[in-house]
Amino acid sequence: MESRIERIKKQLHSASYKLTPQREATVRVLLEHEDDHLSAEDVYLLVKEKSPEIGLATVYRTLELLTELKVVDKINFGDGVSRYDLRQEGADHFHHHLICIECGTVDEIQEDLLGDVEKVVEHDWNFKIKDHRLTFHGICWRCQGKPDPKKANDKRDKE
Repeated sequence: MESRIERIKKQLHSASYKLTPQREATVRVLLEHEDDHLSAEDVYLLVKEKSPEIGLATVYRTLELLTELKVVDKINFGDGVSRYDLRQEGADHFHHHLICIECGTVDEIQEDLLGDVEKVVEHDWNFKIKDHRLTFHGICWRCQGKPDPKKANDKRDKE
């Protein structure tokens, strides 16, 4: 975690910002909950546990700055709540999401599934793509009573 914080600190410095204690507290919460899709309020409540002096407005400003610098991605799953997701280091694009319409679970797909689609859009539409987001809405493996696909894929990869 410390090396990731150091890299984020360098990103901030290269954009003429400092990693203040308040920003660092926010980054630490995001790193500790990297698999979650936290709202600004969620982040604030977790930061407040460690640094009670930090206000909600500071957390909001920090999240917006981190979004602007592409350290985090701001996402909305259609429920009207903005959530924040750490961008995978070195990733050219945002990762994809699977949202279960029954239980609300959000799973992530890290592979970029749209490389060929991007080429077609850029060529046929003369459109320079900077990023993309893909969200699937459906019924997850849990609600269908099926096995975890990640474990099945891991098992297949080992064979």
